[in-house]
Amino acid sequence: MENKTPTDNARKDLRTIKRFVTTHTPEGTTTFSNALPEDAPFQTLPDNVDFALCYATDRFPVNLNDEADINTYRHYTENLPGITLPTGTVLRVVDIPPGAISPMHRTISLDYGVVLEGEIDLILDCGEKRLMRRGDISIQRGTNHAWKNRSGESWARMLYVLQPATCLRVAGQELHDNSMHTIPGYEEEVVAKN
Repeated sequence: MENKTPTDNARKDLRTIKRFVTTHTPEGTTTFSNALPEDAPFQTLPDNVDFALCYATDRFPVNLNDEADINTYRHYTENLPGITLPTGTVLRVVDIPPGAISPMHRTISLDYGVVLEGEIDLILDCGEKRLMRRGDISIQRGTNHAWKNRSGESWARMLYVLQPATCLRVAGQELHDNSMHTIPGYEEEVVAKN
């Protein structure tokens, strides 16, 4: 996967995402951190969807001392996690091409999804769906679902906050994460790195 620069957004009708991380000076004054670039680090997946891992943590509560959380996030930018993390949170922005639909998938996590741009269909495996417009929020609770950009001409953008959940049992059966196939090439990259 390639890292994208702000000029790569020319192919999309979306602006570059900025993220502003705060910290403290050695004297205790608040300031903006320069430890991370302000431009979100987008990566293009083989299916032309753009993922930005904007931040990630590895524990609750988060350790903010000595920039431990920033160092954790840096680790994840160099060793990309799956969609979720087993002990921490993920803040991700996803840019979805016109007309694109994700594979049906489930993560064992509690996910907040917010439409930032465009219109998205949230589709459940039972066939039900809801139209989400800018500002609308989904709360995914370990259910099988897919996302579809309703526009045939414009990109859509979603923001997700994902947090791990305990084992999920429904109708006496344990449900499992089946999301690895939603990131084309991800499993091959992980195998190649290890």
